[in-house]
Amino acid sequence: MVLYTMSTRIAFLVGIIGLFLVCSCATVPKEPLASGELRLLSMQVPMKGDIKVNFPFVVNINFEADGKPEIRTACFSFSGDGPYCLKVTDVNYGPSGLIKVQVRAKNAGSFALEGYVYYLRDGKVQPTNIVNSQIRVIP
Repeated sequence: MVLYTMSTRIAFLVGIIGLFLVCSCATVPKEPLASGELRLLSMQVPMKGDIKVNFPFVVNINFEADGKPEIRTACFSFSGDGPYCLKVTDVNYGPSGLIKVQVRAKNAGSFALEGYVYYLRDGKVQPTNIVNSQIRVIP
């Protein structure tokens, strides 16, 4: 009986720790934007399950910014493989900022796609925070 109770408590604690780790990775800073700052909010892949190896697919990145900082490149990693950086050409600075990028996957499988962008702030190029999405690439 004691073993069952102890293993249940350990499983419960491990589950709670795992939940905290997942939640802490998925949050975006809530503090106000600094002057000229660009902050990524989320990333969506509309074709999430129909992506084919070596065929372009769209990645939509939502952001907020102080002003209209110049966005240089978007970089992506596929479960740690990368980064692969691409020139950004489609940016909408509207009330909800949106960056659209055409990306290609080199390998089939399920991946944690992570992305960030480089932008110009106070005359210096700097990276944003990282956002992610799960994708599946088929041969």
